[in-house]
Amino acid sequence: ATRTKSADVERADSGIGQMPARKWRNRASETLSSLQAWEAHRPCTDCGERDLPVETDVQNCNQRRADLCEKCRKRRTERKESVLEFVNTEASYGEDLRIIKEEFYLPMQAAGLLSQEQLQCIFSNIQELIDLNENFLEILQEEIDQAFDQGDDDLLTVCIGEIFLEFVNMLPAFQTYCLQQSSSVNMLNALEKEKELLRIFLNVSQNDNTALRRMNLRSFLMAPLQRVTKYPLLLSRIIKTTTEYHPDHSSLREAKSRIESHLEHINMKTKQEGNTWTLRSFRQDSKKKREVINIEMRETALKTVGWLREETRFVMEGSLQLAQPPDGQWVKKGSKTLKFQNMQVLLLVNMKRVSESSLESAEPGPVKDAVLVLIRDKNNGKFHLLREPLRLSNCIVSTDPDCDDTFELIEIRREAFVFRDSDRARTHHWFRQIRRYSRELGSWKKRRNALPNIMISTPHTRP
Repeated sequence: ATRTKSADVERADSGIGQMPARKWRNRASETLSSLQAWEAHRPCTDCGERDLPVETDVQNCNQRRADLCEKCRKRRTERKESVLEFVNTEASYGEDLRIIKEEFYLPMQAAGLLSQEQLQCIFSNIQELIDLNENFLEILQEEIDQAFDQGDDDLLTVCIGEIFLEFVNMLPAFQTYCLQQSSSVNMLNALEKEKELLRIFLNVSQNDNTALRRMNLRSFLMAPLQRVTKYPLLLSRIIKTTTEYHPDHSSLREAKSRIESHLEHINMKTKQEGNTWTLRSFRQDSKKKREVINIEMRETALKTVGWLREETRFVMEGSLQLAQPPDGQWVKKGSKTLKFQNMQVLLLVNMKRVSESSLESAEPGPVKDAVLVLIRDKNNGKFHLLREPLRLSNCIVSTDPDCDDTFELIEIRREAFVFRDSDRARTHHWFRQIRRYSRELGSWKKRRNALPNIMISTPHTRP
C-alpha cells in the first residue's frame, strides 16, 4: 500500500512543481522561436552572413543555392561564367590554330607555293601550339564534364589555376612564336609581292572560304599573341569571383603572376632584338622583375645542357658566393682567406618520364643526370656562363665541421669550388640538395656515401 501511494505521488507531479513546469514550457517555446528565427536568418554557406530571405517556394529547387545570400549567389554565377569563358575562348583559339594549319599551311605546302624553309619562317612552331592547346583543352573539358556529372552546377570543383600551372610549359612555346612574329610578317609581305600565285591563293581564300570568316592570314597569325595576352585578364576575372578559402585561389594568383612575368620577359627579349612591337604591358614590381630574371636564367641553363624541357626539373636556384681554393689546405687557414665572388647558381635534374600524362600524380622517375650551372651576374641584358656545367656524376660534395658556413664541391681530376650563402641555414640546404643528387649518380658514390675516394688522384682532395 505504501509503494502504491508513492507511485501515485510520482505520477502526479514527477517531483516538478507547477511553477517550474510552466517555466520549462516557456523556455521550450522560446527555444522553438529562436530556432525558427535562426532558420529565417540562417547564415550564408559562403560568407556566413545572415541576410538571407526565407526561401520556401517550390521554384527554388536547388537547396544549395537557397542557403546563399544574394551577393554570394551572384558571385557564384559570375565565377561559373568566367570559368566557361576561359574554356570556350580556349576552344575558339584552338579552332583558329587548326584553320592556320588546314586552310593555309597544308594547301600551300601541297601546292608547292613556298619552300619548307619559307613555311617554317612564316608559321614558326604552330604545330607545337596546336598540340599544347589540344591537351590543355582536353583536361579543361574533362574537369567541366566531371563537375556537371557530380551535380556541381556552379563548377566550384573546377580548379583552373591548378590546371594552368600543370601546363605552364606552354608559355615558352608562346615565347618562341612571339619572338619570331616580326620575321614571319616580313617574310609573308615580301613573298606576297614576289609570288603572284601566293597572292591569288590568299585573296581567294579570304573571299571564298567561309571557314575563314573573311579574315586574312595575317589576322589568324596574330591569334597566339592575342591569346597569351588574354590569359591574365581571364584569370583576373576568375580570381575576383573566387573566395579566398577556395582551394584554387592561391593557384589562380600564382598562375596569373607566372603569365605576367613571361609577358614581361617576352617584351624584354623583343627590345634586345631591336623589335619595336611589344605585348600588352603589365606593371612591374620587384617580385615580377625577379621572376623575369629567373626565366632568363632557366632558358640559358636549359639551352646549355640541351635537355628536354618536360624532363627537366629546377630543384634550386639563387645567388651563391663562390671561391676556387689554390690548394686543399684552405680549411686549416679558414674560409676568410678565400676570395669569393657572387654567382647565380642553378641545380638542374634530368628526370626520366614515368607517364605521358601531364597531370599524373605519380612519383618522379629515376634521376638520369644532374648539373650545377654557374652564371655570372647580368651584364647589358645578357647572362654569361662562368664555365661548362658541373655534372654531379663527376663531383664529390663534402663539408668540414671547422668551416660549417661553406661546403666544397670537387670535380674529379679537375677543379675544386667552395660555396656559401649569406644565410648559413640556406648554405646547409644547398649542400644537402647537391649531395642528395650526387649520391644518386655513380655506383661508387653510393658505396662511399659521396665522400672522396682514396683511389682518386686529385691535388684538391683533402686528407
